[in-house]
Amino acid sequence: MNTDTIHTKRYQVLLLYKYVAIENPQEVQESQLKICRELDLKGRIIVATEGINVTLEGEKGDVDAYCLYLDKDVRFRGAQFKRSTGNGGAFPRLSVRVRPEIVSAHLDEDNVDPNRVTGNKLSPDELEKWYQENKDFYVIDMRNDYEYCVGQFDKTVASGMKNFRDLKKIIKDIEQYKDKPVLTVCTGGVRCEKASGYLKQKGFKDVYQLDGGIHSYIEKYPDKHFKGSLYTFDQRKTYTFDNPEKHQVIGKCAKCATSTEKYADCAFSRCASHFLCCESCQISDGKAFCSSRCMLRNYLWKSKGWTKKMLAW
Repeated sequence: MNTDTIHTKRYQVLLLYKYVAIENPQEVQESQLKICRELDLKGRIIVATEGINVTLEGEKGDVDAYCLYLDKDVRFRGAQFKRSTGNGGAFPRLSVRVRPEIVSAHLDEDNVDPNRVTGNKLSPDELEKWYQENKDFYVIDMRNDYEYCVGQFDKTVASGMKNFRDLKKIIKDIEQYKDKPVLTVCTGGVRCEKASGYLKQKGFKDVYQLDGGIHSYIEKYPDKHFKGSLYTFDQRKTYTFDNPEKHQVIGKCAKCATSTEKYADCAFSRCASHFLCCESCQISDGKAFCSSRCMLRNYLWKSKGWTKKMLAW
């Protein structure tokens, strides 16, 4: 047996979230830090008055123990535990923070409480049935553009968001679907649950959310109606439950259009672009210029001493 396989299957990455009222997020933060340190789990946990959002990696037994611990808290009981194979290095450290939201939407006066308003939950089984019956519906992907480009559902409408905070900005671009059945999707469900409620507030009449997110669908239905890979916010970058022999790469290098699932960060430090870029087009260790503009700005910044204000073009 391949020893790399043994090592890989030893670790699991856990995703879960729960929208639930939390009166004392700082207390939850402290208890989460304690249990994660005891179990040697690494990753990110966000706690807010609206709920909890968890992404952790650890050895399988430690992940099991964490799930049992969390399930004892009545506030978090019923949360879906979504697991995938880790590599022992998905996260460099543990971060547990209290924030205003468990996923930043910045909806301000339009803020949504998913416990009060949200789209109808659609299970992976029901979605598969929709596809098989060729139902008239549209998938609205609520992930960032760089996530969408490496993997997407059939019948998908790209939201055009560069960040979930853009939700308010793109509402006019998708208004044409107000009277159609629409299904919001995201990685694990936390974004599409809030987004579905926002669409309902904005007059969308037949709104659904994918229960458990894309992760839950592709775990049960690999090689079906989700093409490509699922973007992960950890060192793995992408993940799939597909049979490697059947896996379909749909991502294209932003530089040369070669099929790829490799990512790069713009080599100009003032640019935050994260994009698909094949190894041949990367200049060094996951770095590449996203455009000739950034290449020129980098030269003026480093070689000519131009200031941030001078580069604002």
